[in-house]
Amino acid sequence: MFSGGDYAEVARWLANFVTSHAKRENPRVEAIVEAEGEREGRSYGVRLRREARVAPPPGAPPLELDFADVSLHRGDMAWCDALARRVRELARALIAEAPAARRSA
Repeated sequence: MFSGGDYAEVARWLANFVTSHAKRENPRVEAIVEAEGEREGRSYGVRLRREARVAPPPGAPPLELDFADVSLHRGDMAWCDALARRVRELARALIAEAPAARRSA
């Protein structure tokens, strides 16, 4: 892995990284990386979605990541490990909120 990159390249890397780790908890979990509007060029917001549920929920702040921090540390295994743990915890919380599956009679 390597560090650096422009804002769009780092956003793609982050989306792939978050998706990869979220799907390790459940293949139906999808990553949402907010990178437009006021964030563009300076930060990213990360949320996870499974069906209609989103974590953190709308209205709550997303997992905030500074562009410079992600760009600088995406080649750092310890930093990536810590981010992977945060993503997987968020995915587990999202999965735990899922209603019990319906069983047909």
